[in-house]
Amino acid sequence: MKEYKVLTQKDQFFAGKFDPEKLEQAMNSYASMGWRVIAVATGHIPSLTGAREELIIVMEREKK
Repeated sequence: MKEYKVLTQKDQFFAGKFDPEKLEQAMNSYASMGWRVIAVATGHIPSLTGAREELIIVMEREKK
């Protein structure tokens, strides 16, 4: 059985700001826990101040 995790720019690793170095650290940290990336997408998020793009990463691992 598999379990899944969705990582976005709102994840605790980014503290509200997207930073490619922090993304790399987060992905390496999750990889050390057995997670692997299975999909990456950009979501179009509408808001009152205008739409924005958000990175979405889907990861999976064997359920423990």
